[in-house]
Amino acid sequence: MGHFEEHIAANYVYQMAQALQYMHEKDVIHRDIKPENILISYDGQGNEVLKISDFGWSIHAPTTKRTTMCGTPDYVCPELLENKPHDSKVDIWSLGVLAFELNSGYAPFEASNNRERYAKIKQAKPKYPEHFSDELIDLISKVFKKNPSERLTLN
Repeated sequence: MGHFEEHIAANYVYQMAQALQYMHEKDVIHRDIKPENILISYDGQGNEVLKISDFGWSIHAPTTKRTTMCGTPDYVCPELLENKPHDSKVDIWSLGVLAFELNSGYAPFEASNNRERYAKIKQAKPKYPEHFSDELIDLISKVFKKNPSERLTLN
């Protein structure tokens, strides 16, 4: 499978982080970040601009955590798999999966079935391709934390 050059993927991930940060400031959690839910348009100067789409799993959650199992199998975070309450940190996990996939061409916890996939997600230790830079590995490893409170923030 093909993948983006790191500087292009970094621009996409940065734009997604900005969009998610805005949503989270408004207490909106998307809960299904994945390539299929990202639209690419152009500004008046020919620059690619990302737009988040498909808010079907989104919620407005100003004060409470949620327990609904939702999302796409490759992008689901450990707390959802363990039926623990979740908050906006689910979107940060999905952003890490997106960053991995844009740079590799495949999901970080691929498996032949969901049982194996979910076991890998719960371990939160992907195998990084050789072409990943140290900076990219550092970024993704700070997102793939089993404990949501330890995940890198969008700031």
